[in-house]
Amino acid sequence: MAKPEVFLDTNVVLDHLMDRQPFAEHAHRIFALAERGELRLHLSALSFCNLYYLLRKPLGPQKALALLVQLRQLTRVTVIGEREISAALAAPGKDFEDAVQYESAKSGDGVSVIITRNRGDFPKSELLIMAPDEFLSRWALEHGMR
Repeated sequence: MAKPEVFLDTNVVLDHLMDRQPFAEHAHRIFALAERGELRLHLSALSFCNLYYLLRKPLGPQKALALLVQLRQLTRVTVIGEREISAALAAPGKDFEDAVQYESAKSGDGVSVIITRNRGDFPKSELLIMAPDEFLSRWALEHGMR
């Protein structure tokens, strides 16, 4: 059986890296699944840039980069190119950054779900858009866990 391919929105990654409460527990559980090899995580190139920008002030540039190196070892990086930017510019909606993330997620090999705490910012589409707790509940049901 193939590993599920999931795309993480930047907010979920920040919840994990910065232990942001009350959201961190779900993010930690998703990362634990990836660390055990039970699913494969995808992040956009934009997420790495945004994460560095957001992490460098509270952690310092060296620690922020060290965290990104560790994150890179656990993730696949999805594309942001001409097609993704053009599609995001043409997309209806209020948040351009989320439109770019969505188009980048679609470029990920086998990605079927975007995990985000901002579900309303993503369009209805061929990709599932799920909150972290929803994803984990579905995972537990599909894998006979509680």
